[in-house]
Amino acid sequence: MAKKIKTKIKLQVIAGQANPAPPVGPALGQHGLNIMDFCNAFNEKTKEQMGTKLPVVITVYEDRTFDFITKQPPAAELIKKEINLKKGSGSSKKEKVGKMTKDQVRRVAEAKMEDLNANSIEQAMKIIAGTARSMGVEVEK
Repeated sequence: MAKKIKTKIKLQVIAGQANPAPPVGPALGQHGLNIMDFCNAFNEKTKEQMGTKLPVVITVYEDRTFDFITKQPPAAELIKKEINLKKGSGSSKKEKVGKMTKDQVRRVAEAKMEDLNANSIEQAMKIIAGTARSMGVEVEK
């Protein structure tokens, strides 16, 4: 018989660096989970992506066990990495902080494809281009 799901917790945790401090500790502690078990498992699974902020969905079961899946980093993180950007623009309409080529947009869209609500790579590229523009990054037509 399948385990009964109690709740799902969504967090963004830096890969390879989960620890009992917020946001991880309080989110898991309130459901009675062993926080260090999660931290150790998460850090082991994500050590190749060390330093990247990753969304993680933790499924908590009634018997206080859990499992989790990690997703691709947020689109904005992938865009910053692709064009070596420290941070996005505070006012994206006035202040441009970088440029992206169509190839760069395609690479980010391909990496993020499984998490996007898009049926084709072209649709995914439009989503990524929109995110880039909202960060103050010019996208080549």
